[in-house]
Parts: sequence; C-alpha cells; structure tokens
Amino acid sequence: MTTMKNVITTRLSLLLAVLLATAPLAASTPRDTSAWMNETPEQPAVVLVQGATVWTSGPDGILENADVLIKAGKISKVGQGLKAPQDAVVIDGTGKHVTPGLIDAHSHSAIIGGVNEFSNVTTAEVRIADVVNSDAIAIYRELAGGLTVANQLHGSANSIGGQNAVMKLRWGATPEEMMFKGAPEGIKFALGENPKQSNFFNRENPRYPTTRAGVERSIRERFEAARDYQKAWEAYEKDGSEVPPRRDLQLEAMVEIMTGERLVHAHSYRADEIIMLARVGEEFGFTIASYQHVLEGYKVADEIAAVNAGASTFSDWWAYKYEVVDAIPHNGAIMWDRGVVVSFNSDSDELSRRMNTEAAKAVRYGGVPEDEALKFVTLNPAIQLGIDEWVGSLEAGKDADFVVWSGHPLSTYTVCEQTWIDGRKYFDLEDDRQAREDLDAERLALMEKVRAASESDSDDSEEGSPSELPAYLTAQSHDEFCRAHDDDRTR
Repeated sequence: MTTMKNVITTRLSLLLAVLLATAPLAASTPRDTSAWMNETPEQPAVVLVQGATVWTSGPDGILENADVLIKAGKISKVGQGLKAPQDAVVIDGTGKHVTPGLIDAHSHSAIIGGVNEFSNVTTAEVRIADVVNSDAIAIYRELAGGLTVANQLHGSANSIGGQNAVMKLRWGATPEEMMFKGAPEGIKFALGENPKQSNFFNRENPRYPTTRAGVERSIRERFEAARDYQKAWEAYEKDGSEVPPRRDLQLEAMVEIMTGERLVHAHSYRADEIIMLARVGEEFGFTIASYQHVLEGYKVADEIAAVNAGASTFSDWWAYKYEVVDAIPHNGAIMWDRGVVVSFNSDSDELSRRMNTEAAKAVRYGGVPEDEALKFVTLNPAIQLGIDEWVGSLEAGKDADFVVWSGHPLSTYTVCEQTWIDGRKYFDLEDDRQAREDLDAERLALMEKVRAASESDSDDSEEGSPSELPAYLTAQSHDEFCRAHDDDRTR
C-alpha cells in the first residue's frame, strides 16, 4: 500500500509540473517543452507585405498602399505593385501599417543580478554582455510591442560605468547570438546625483566622489591616466622593449573612447553638466554619441547640436528627483527643432513595450510631424548607436526588421500584430493567442491528473486521508490560479 510519504512525493512532482505549466513564458522553461516559445523562427526565402501604409523612416517618408519585398532576411524593394514568386510568404497589409522595428537606446531588460557595480567610481572594465539573460520574459513582451533592438546599459552609479551591449531581440537564442554584429562598442557614463551618491544609504563610509565637481574630476583623471597608458604602449611598440607595460582592461576601454572605437552614452540631466562633458570630450578628442535622459537638453540644444552629440531623452518624465525639477515634455521637440538627433528611450522593461506611443508624445508636445516623431524610436536611435547602416528604416539592402500594426502606429488603439527580425517572425499575435489556449488546456489536464492521484492515494493511505488540495490546484484559469496562489502564500 502507498505510504503518506509517497503520497506527498507524488503530489510534489505533479505540483511542479502544474507550476511549470502555469508559467508558459518563464525564462527557466526548458527549450524542448514549448517549441513555439524560443526555437529560432524559420527565415522564408521571400516575404511580401502587400497593400499597407508603409512608414519607411527614410527618404520616401510614408507610402500609401505600398509593398515591402524581403529576400533572404534583407529588404529588397519598397514600393507599389511589387511581385513575388508563388512560394513566397505573403502578408495582407490591407488596412494595416508597417514600420521599421522599434529601437530602444536605453534599456536594462534581461540583465542578471543587477546593473550597477557600486564598488568603484570607474568600472569601465565591466561588461553587460556577460550578464544577459536571453530567455528573459521581458524580451518576448518587448517583441509583442514591436521592439527589435535594445541598447543594454550599465547603471548610473559610476562616473564611468560598464560597457554596453547592443542586442537584436532574438528571444531564446544564446546571448552571443543576440548581440548586434557590427554595432560599435559603447560605454555608460553618468553625471549628477547618482555617481555623487546623493541617494545612497552608505553615508558613514562614502565612496569618492560626493560632489558634482568630484564627478568631473574623476572623469578627467581616468582620461589622463588612459592617455599616459596609451603613450606607454606606443613607446613600447616603437622601441621594442622586452618588458611591455602592465595590461589594464579599464584603461584600455578608456583609450578606445579617445580613438573613436568606443561610443559614450552619458546619463545626464542638468544643462551645466551637459556642457561640462562636451568640454571634456573636446579636450580628449571624443564625441558623445548620446546624452541619455538629458532632461535639461532644451536649455542647451544649440550647444548639443554644435558638438554633434545625440540626445536620447524621456518623453515626459519629471519630478521623480530634484535634479529633474526643470524637466518639460517639450524637451525632445525643442532639441529636434534645433538640429539634434533625438530619440525617446524607456529605461524600463514596461515602457519599452509601448515605444510607439512614446513617439506619439513628440507630436502632442511640440508638434513634431508624425513621420519625424516615429524616427524618435526607429532611425534616430539607430544613428546614435551607429547601426543605421543596417536598421532604423525600411530601405533596400537593410535588415528585414519590421512590424505589422493593426492601425496607425502612433495611436493608443493600435496593437502590434507581427514583429520580424532578419526576415524571421519572432512575434505573431494570433500564434500567441493560440499558444495561450493550448497552455490553458495543458494546465487543466495536469490539474486533473493531480486530482486523480490525490483521490487514488486517499483511498490507499494507511495514515488517513490527506488534506484537501490547495485552492490554486483546482483553479480553472491562469488568473484564478495566481489569485489563489497569492492568497495561500500570505496566510
């Protein structure tokens, strides 16, 4: 006869199966259990989108009743009346809109174990690429919002932070496969309250710097050290000395900034500090690829344009700390009007799912034309990241990263129906709905097995009937399961 110990063991194993089924999109789900979830999608030889309103984000602007022809993962033609072979995948774009894949110039999604290395004022040797979780559910959700590329950044606890990682959101691929091949290397800088630790709790043993002046000095000191390091290596290579200089990964990254091999993406808010970093860049021979957040950029828009720096700002964030007290929603539009390459970023794995409506705010606050506003989340961030050769607009020769929308892409009523990367479909709204139904059916079948096993074991047990099943094991829907499970945990 079955003992109570075996009853418990059986229940636990079945419960584990149920719990796995109730988290269909969890990052820990084994790859072979849900083929729809994270196998690399097929790349059709030819794809033709017909009869859509095509927002090219390129020289052709918005094209009505237009087609997009894709061959082997690349855009072949954009125009009207395009033809494709009989075996091509054809997407009926009637009444729909097609845009380039959206790009987020400031993301922290899919990062394992935190994004800040707090221990030192400079952590240029740290690499975000080493801690990317390519199975993170946030990636799938972002695909469901039309996002195809994200700039994964180190946090802002350091004047000079870690190295970035520009990723294509090929969900379920390895981290190495997600990296955007050809994208320039980059690094995170930070100015203001965060690197000077205004909001840190360790006030008894504060880390240098603790003032804005100290932040500037800490940046200059590292560039001065990097310049000396560069000269030492040049002398060694010229003279042929037997003993090379000691290798320093931190200073190597700093030298790459000065030689133009590594782009600077600088967390910033106040106008005075924006100007300060521009002057440091002029002194040490580098350009700021993007001021991130840059909420007082409207005050110094001409100066930002003059040094050819980009501005990746929040659409309408303010009042969350004192140094953003002068933030205004017209910031992006004003900088764009003054000739700055402007993008809107998320800094949030929630907001990154709605970057299309973030772009719409440039129309609402500042009257930016609709096709130019869309560029705030397509071509402009691609320019800032140095990847506009491949993505950011729908033009012949570029990667087939595109989104099919149910309606006008800047409308809050519009939903993303399909998201394609490299001519591979990574998200399909109808497939997602069907998968949810299949997983609900699987979940209910597993719970029936739990009930059956419980009833059988209750009849056989020598130690009395086991207690009644928890409510979450008898739930009839995913929402009901979540509510019951939360209630059980809080008792």
